[in-house]
Amino acid sequence: MPDTETTEEPRPMPESVSPSELLDLAREAGRRAGLLLRDGRPADLGVAATKSSPIDVVTEMDIAAEKLITGYLSEHRPEDGFLGEEGGSSAGTSGVRWVVDPLDGTVNYLYGLPQWAVSIAAEYEGEVVAAAVEAPMRQESYYAVRGGGAFRVLSGAAPERMRCRPAAPLDRALIGTGFNYVARVRTAQAALAQRLIPQVRDIRRSGSAAIDLCDVGGGRLDGFYERGLHPWDLAAGDLIARESGARTGGRPGLAPDGELTVAATPAVFEVLQPLLEDLGAWHD
Repeated sequence: MPDTETTEEPRPMPESVSPSELLDLAREAGRRAGLLLRDGRPADLGVAATKSSPIDVVTEMDIAAEKLITGYLSEHRPEDGFLGEEGGSSAGTSGVRWVVDPLDGTVNYLYGLPQWAVSIAAEYEGEVVAAAVEAPMRQESYYAVRGGGAFRVLSGAAPERMRCRPAAPLDRALIGTGFNYVARVRTAQAALAQRLIPQVRDIRRSGSAAIDLCDVGGGRLDGFYERGLHPWDLAAGDLIARESGARTGGRPGLAPDGELTVAATPAVFEVLQPLLEDLGAWHD
């Protein structure tokens, strides 16, 4: 994912690689995985949420969803590579790699909260060219093709163009964030949020980076930041946010990565990214 502050022209793609066809595959794979996760979740899964057995069930669902996705995509494009949360990475020969998070927001899923999603991005030679995020409990899906804009589908309605919010000063900006599962990192992130919150309208934590990035693109958040994300957490949502008019990046001059991911409306990004740098957002 390139830093959005750069102005490089997109790399030309061969005729054998169609971003719109990749998008169609990503959307269908995401839809199928979303149905599997929604309909396969035991009704009483969250009742014993502190025990080991529900965690095992979530892991099994996570793995099953990723197998469904990779199986479907491999059936249609057997020469492509994969990078997935559960299945690791596999090299391909086509130049296309699928970056898959079969269940972003596992704790939400465990507890029966609606903020979880299936996230699928298609890269060509390292650059994301198509992305789909499926949020079944929201009854929403989001998708984008590089250079073609981003769209949201609500409950089977016609797609609507996604656009980030109008410019707003930072003190009137609603900011999303996330917290790492490692206690040491989470403690540092909480301290950062404590320093940041007096300077913004408020901070929200949904538990799904993919949904937060889509919410920046769809105008439900003015900005989002998080440390510790993996490529599968942010690949699809990053493209959707950018194609909605948002800016994304990591530390100044860098692309979003595990050290820091920032996405926001252009006006908020201009202030939020250097502020996070000053506050040491990448430190434990």
